[in-house]
Amino acid sequence: MRTTLTLDADVAERIRQETASGNVSLKEVVNRRLRAGFNLTGGPAAGEPFRVEAHRSGYRPGVDALKLNQLVDELEAGAFAPSPPRVSRA
Repeated sequence: MRTTLTLDADVAERIRQETASGNVSLKEVVNRRLRAGFNLTGGPAAGEPFRVEAHRSGYRPGVDALKLNQLVDELEAGAFAPSPPRVSRA
């Protein structure tokens, strides 16, 4: 996440001191200090990998679910298209 912080003078000076050696970046110093302040250990949480559970579709064989939007478009276009003239049978 990118954000802008306004630091108090004493905090900014302390960060400058820690980054002055050139071995540690500003980002690393800020993240390390925030983790210590929040009592977090280690680095960013890796979490468990995302898994997708497959399930059966409710569509009948032969129905292409990827073309359902095309069907909706055709039905909407038909609703706006002028209907053919009626022939009266008298």
